Amino acid sequence: MDTTRLSRFVSGLWDDEIVPQLVEYIRIPNKSPMFDKDWVAHGYMDQAVELMSTWANGKLAAFPGATLEVVRLEGRTPLIYIEVPGEGDDTVVLYGHLDKQPEMTGWADDLGPWKPVIKGDKLYGRGGADDGYAIFGSLAALLALREQGIAHSRCVILIEACEESGSYDLPYYVDHLAERIGNPSLVVCLDSGCGNYDQLWLTTSLRGMTGGELTVQVLEEGVHSGDASGVVPSSFRILRELLSRLEDPATGKILPQELYVDIPAERIAQAKASTEVLGTAIYDKFPFVEGMRPVTDDLVELVLNRTWRPQLAVTGAGGMPALESAGNVLRPQTAVKLSLRVPPTLNGSRAGEFVKQLLEKDPPYGAKVSFKVEKDGSGWNAPQLSPWLAEAVKEASEHYFGAPAAYMGEGGSIPFMGMLGEKFPQAQFLITGVLGPHSNAHGPNEFLHIPTGKKVSMVVAEVVAKHYALGAKG
Repeated sequence: MDTTRLSRFVSGLWDDEIVPQLVEYIRIPNKSPMFDKDWVAHGYMDQAVELMSTWANGKLAAFPGATLEVVRLEGRTPLIYIEVPGEGDDTVVLYGHLDKQPEMTGWADDLGPWKPVIKGDKLYGRGGADDGYAIFGSLAALLALREQGIAHSRCVILIEACEESGSYDLPYYVDHLAERIGNPSLVVCLDSGCGNYDQLWLTTSLRGMTGGELTVQVLEEGVHSGDASGVVPSSFRILRELLSRLEDPATGKILPQELYVDIPAERIAQAKASTEVLGTAIYDKFPFVEGMRPVTDDLVELVLNRTWRPQLAVTGAGGMPALESAGNVLRPQTAVKLSLRVPPTLNGSRAGEFVKQLLEKDPPYGAKVSFKVEKDGSGWNAPQLSPWLAEAVKEASEHYFGAPAAYMGEGGSIPFMGMLGEKFPQAQFLITGVLGPHSNAHGPNEFLHIPTGKKVSMVVAEVVAKHYALGAKG
């Protein structure tokens, strides 16, 4: 393999075609179904599917026998399914998604979620890095091999459209397409993060997630606070008390031991190694207000908190008027949206059931308390890396990043990984991505670091080539 030629080819394809395609993709407000209940009527998801499919179809002409199908199961989001024939009997699955998180507030004046802006090496806008680039990066890797006549195994590309809602449609598609997908020996996922932009980062674990809406109701309608306070318990106070069953309000530590697991020694060692590479960049990347500090100065504990321990975030509130409209009223109810990250090896569904029972039992003052579980995805802990894959990613990272690969768990969730891990326990996993410092997926000012997108594509090309070459040698 001529790595210089491969770099030149991939970089040119990104500059000439992929970045312009991502610019158009960012303009489409194709929010995940959880955030757009009328996604079918709005048609934005179909627009994104059409944009990606049109480009991909044009490129598949380079591969004799390659096919692309937009699979649509009734009542579910669409899925782009691509097959690229290869040599030998093995299969590689390459995964990504095209749905997006909602807008979020706080974007810079010259930026916006659906407003693509290129500044230097960064392409700003919602979804470019999470995870619109995946289909383009995957095909760029295969096209780079084709350009040099380098053999690879049969490749299947899956691009789903409800990952940001928990991938609840994906199991149906995997079952529906099981015979066509086959039994992959390598799974590549381009939907993860990176600790910096200086080397390849492999994701070793992903936390699961459960969450939903917690509602506390005390009245049928709001009443004068001067009349009722001291007589009618505040719904906000009751809600705060309920949350204290789950989380220590002083430290943020999750209290029930049922939500913890034993952290594998290998993951603790990798956490220590990642702190030696990143140092205070582990928390410097966050836009702290002046005077603010992280929950601890122990960097290893921060990594383990982020990757292997349960953590709670309150991501929304209901029943509260805007500040400018807040009168002296004791409100009838308070509701919050809870997002609870759970350890990679904890069952997400059981965690959701546990949290529901914890919050709903014995409601203070007899208040009407309900917790509606909306998410219950389990996490994923990577199988031990085969020596061939460890060596392949090390060499590929050195070729294109100029530094060896690094390993770290991620705090986010990719439900597809746990599902595939169960269905294909013998497969090897290459989980990586471009979501590095300040890229701010899900938040304001999200960006794709274009040079990293290019390099990840190059790494995938080399690893896929070595997967076939080493497999052909047994």
